[in-house]
Amino acid sequence: MAFLLNNQPISSDVEFTTPDGTRYPSNWIRLASPAERAAIGITEAPDPEYYDQRFYWGPNNPKLLDDREEVDENGNPLWEKVLGEVDGKPAMVDSNKRLVTKGLKSQWVAQVKQTAGSLLAQTDWMVTRKVERNIDIPASVVTKRAAIVAECDRLETAIKACADVPALIAIVTNQNWQS
Repeated sequence: MAFLLNNQPISSDVEFTTPDGTRYPSNWIRLASPAERAAIGITEAPDPEYYDQRFYWGPNNPKLLDDREEVDENGNPLWEKVLGEVDGKPAMVDSNKRLVTKGLKSQWVAQVKQTAGSLLAQTDWMVTRKVERNIDIPASVVTKRAAIVAECDRLETAIKACADVPALIAIVTNQNWQS
């Protein structure tokens, strides 16, 4: 349960001051009765609905799933800005690259690739050693690296195929990186 004072959230374990200037200690809300809280204008409200901020802007408000090429209010394409020159003075001008807002799919594919790269980096020296000096890579390392690449490929394919945010959540919360 959340507590409100003048419709503003107030913590139950923080000292506070009412609009009339009366100060209350940090444990007062927790120790006071509902009638005592109501007498000074503190009301109770249900806790805000939980949502995963990685995927939603708010309850039932999912973030953009697919990349979107941006347009102005008239439907004309928007372009990335770069430093250029207008009338002999430095200015931001349109580039030849479309302005794209990255969706969750692109963000999670990038995250999966970063994870795979970090895991592979731990044994990259063995690959370099094999190439430069022809020293064999242990079979267990070859197997582990293949599993990392396979999981990365599986996740990337599954993420790109998602039709909605709940499907994406199911995929990214069930990653199976071999450790």
